[in-house]
Amino acid sequence: MDTIYALSTAQGKAGVAVIRVSGPLAFDAAHSLCGDVPTPRNAALRILCGRDGIRLDEALVLTFAQGHSFTGENIVEFHVHGSTAVVSAVLGALSKIDGLRPAEPGEFTRRALENGRLDLAQVEGLADLIDAETEAQRRQALRVLSGDLGKRAEAWRTALIRAAALLEATIDFADEEVPVDVSPEVTDLVTSVAQDLRREISGVTTAERIRSGFEVAIVGAPNVGKSTLLNALAGRDAAITSEVAGTTRDVIEVRMDLGGLPVTLLDTAGIRETDDVVESIGVERALSRAATADLRVFLITDDDSPDLEPEREDIVLQAKADLATNPSQGISGKTGFGVSQLINRITEILSARASGAGIATRLRHKQAMERGLAALDSALVLLPQGEGTTDITSEEIRTAIRALDSLVGRIDIENILDEIFASFCLGK
Repeated sequence: MDTIYALSTAQGKAGVAVIRVSGPLAFDAAHSLCGDVPTPRNAALRILCGRDGIRLDEALVLTFAQGHSFTGENIVEFHVHGSTAVVSAVLGALSKIDGLRPAEPGEFTRRALENGRLDLAQVEGLADLIDAETEAQRRQALRVLSGDLGKRAEAWRTALIRAAALLEATIDFADEEVPVDVSPEVTDLVTSVAQDLRREISGVTTAERIRSGFEVAIVGAPNVGKSTLLNALAGRDAAITSEVAGTTRDVIEVRMDLGGLPVTLLDTAGIRETDDVVESIGVERALSRAATADLRVFLITDDDSPDLEPEREDIVLQAKADLATNPSQGISGKTGFGVSQLINRITEILSARASGAGIATRLRHKQAMERGLAALDSALVLLPQGEGTTDITSEEIRTAIRALDSLVGRIDIENILDEIFASFCLGK
């Protein structure tokens, strides 16, 4: 492989910048810049100089030997002062060394995958960790990055290989008397894996929401205080408020961190019959987004009732509690009455849902497990039918194994690698 290099920290002025070099010529490149190279897994201060001998910077230099680094290759990291001029000078010096080239986005991580340092699910977990904005996202990404999904998939795979081997033994010795009936053990193994897959599949939707964010829609008639409430929840003027009904024409979104969960609050257009073409489009969008939101907060007055049917955990509150005679079940974005209680209630509901999240976090994971489960369900139907279906049953189990192999990237991954690594920065 080529030896690659890139800035691994963010662009711009900082106290320290990290420049990473990976590949067979990494140590030679370090020797060109600083002479004496620290022994692997050690760090030392070194003066970096260009090919012309001009001093570039004083840097902390770390080295990692092949097989003991992030990529699995020889790696050198230069921790230099984080000015754009220093970074540019060091990158320029590396560009003049024969055999080195700039890294492509995500190329360090791609090499870690190709060299067996990470499986595909761990790569996705790393991408999620880099993008994590909330505590729940960080914890979930770390679970995937630590290899929990890969370990679970390996346990399923081992059980299914055992089941397939038992069945194939009966095929190989079909003309002889097999001393033990293997069907009970095969049934137990396949049933156990199928049950695990069902549990994981059921938790993917919630795990996806933790990764991408829950949506909470504020719904109600025009001029009931939806935009005022959104501003109170956001702590800023995110939406225009007015006494004129129908001010909000589009869906306004505000991203928040509630109890460590990523939540997008949606201020929707007031729902009513209208002849105004633009407002009617806003009403349609409001109904659409409210229908697909994870949770809805209905603001109602004494004179109306929700236009949408609230679901079991939806929150229904009396609007403009500052004007109500009995505001115990109400809320007022204008005075702040009930706002903290609403935040606590939303957080409680969504946290309870988040507790059901599995370790699989993406649609790709769900689809792989669903393919595996479908094959196992077919195998469980065929197993009681006896010897005549043994070869077909064995193939169904093998199909399930291949589906689980694709989960962690053992097979059929080339078509999705470009999409995954497109989200990575140059230095990762």
